[in-house]
Amino acid sequence: MFYTFIRFVAAGVVWLINGRYKLTGQDNLPEGNYILVGPHRTWWDPIFYALAAWPHKFSFMAKKELFKNPILRWILIHANAFSVDRENPGPSAIKIPVNNLKKTDLGVIMFPSGSRHSQEMKGGAMMIAKLSGKPLVPMVYQGPVKFSGLFKRGNVKMAFGEPIYVDKRIKLTDETMAEFGNTLQAAFDKVDASIDPNWVYIDPKPKTEKIESN
Repeated sequence: MFYTFIRFVAAGVVWLINGRYKLTGQDNLPEGNYILVGPHRTWWDPIFYALAAWPHKFSFMAKKELFKNPILRWILIHANAFSVDRENPGPSAIKIPVNNLKKTDLGVIMFPSGSRHSQEMKGGAMMIAKLSGKPLVPMVYQGPVKFSGLFKRGNVKMAFGEPIYVDKRIKLTDETMAEFGNTLQAAFDKVDASIDPNWVYIDPKPKTEKIESN
């Protein structure tokens, strides 16, 4: 109930701030439950993803730091979020989404790179797809990466790609996960090109590597 309520609130806020967004590729959405995956480009792209895939409902991972605030914690829990320690992810980071996918009607929204400041694919998406038997649906967001840009209105575009299935018999090795990471990246690139091949993501706050002095 709360998810539905907050969805309509979010839709109203997004419409007031940004206006309508353009969405394509809806024909690619499979029947039944699925995992919605994409490159993490803004802190609000999970909201846009959830709005775009409505009426399907989702759970999603959120970093544990967000759960420290009691009010935000209550909202996140009732919006189907679950806490994940990015530095030391435990078994629950896999078990919770797999159970949701297999035993409920909740899909999962996740970002294989894990962070807005990283393009390196992690193995979690592949493992969750393998254990749940549910497909991954690649999706991309093309739009403002600074919040002020949303107020220009009507400049957000998104698209769904073709579902990707993971064979339950495949072994999860460093090699197979690296290959699958390349498959996901190729899928994201394909969906990006279907919207606007000239659009380029630029991290507004890239992390800089520390240089050690001798």
